[in-house]
Amino acid sequence: MVVGGGDSLTQEEITRMLRQVRRGRLSVEDAVDRLRNLPYENLGYAKIDHHRSLRQGLPEVILGRGKSAEQVEGIVRGMLANRHNILITRGDRELFERIRQLDRSAEFHERCGAILIRRDRKMRGKGLVLVVTAGTTDIPVAEEALVTADAMGNRVEALYDVGVAGIHRLLGESRHLRRARVIVVAAGMEGALPSVVAGMVAAPVIAVPTSVGYGASFKGLAALLGMMNSCAPNVAVVNIDNGFGAGYLASMINRL
Repeated sequence: MVVGGGDSLTQEEITRMLRQVRRGRLSVEDAVDRLRNLPYENLGYAKIDHHRSLRQGLPEVILGRGKSAEQVEGIVRGMLANRHNILITRGDRELFERIRQLDRSAEFHERCGAILIRRDRKMRGKGLVLVVTAGTTDIPVAEEALVTADAMGNRVEALYDVGVAGIHRLLGESRHLRRARVIVVAAGMEGALPSVVAGMVAAPVIAVPTSVGYGASFKGLAALLGMMNSCAPNVAVVNIDNGFGAGYLASMINRL
């Protein structure tokens, strides 16, 4: 069963299409076909939100974990009718090999499990999204944020292993930090780094607690609570290990 849509069209593309219909350059039937799957395409086990790019400016992202490979493949097949990038989070190499059969340009980012089919290289972000980690063990979560922001059309850079245990490493990168329009900071243990970074810059800082640390860190809960209690007013916090959410939010801010 299919309800409403087709291509994931932007407002600008729909306006252009309607002008083509008015001028007789596009038939009404072809225009209707392009709008076929708006607002979503019902696969039974999933409803592909083709309309999301129009509503929010960013396409739907597929969470790989918890879905069968066949389900992910079906969703990707439906999304390939559109022209935007396709991002799958929390996948693995086996899933990647199957997705690559659908599109040979698919990329696998093994550290975070992200699979990206890059079809749109237009830069839509207005500045640099900088992804920072306290330690090397925070990198997998940070990489998810990095790949997400990249897939959403942002210029991205990474700054790894600059935690407060050796704060001179961070202070030496102050110029780099100040160049960013949005900063994502991933940290485990006590989660102190976002507050320190936020105190050095005028940019919004998105804090990502990671499940890194010894027993009393409670798998990221200590870092989460520490970040939520930050005295720096330019810090916002996403959930534990939610690199995707941080990258997505950074992308939305960077487009404002």
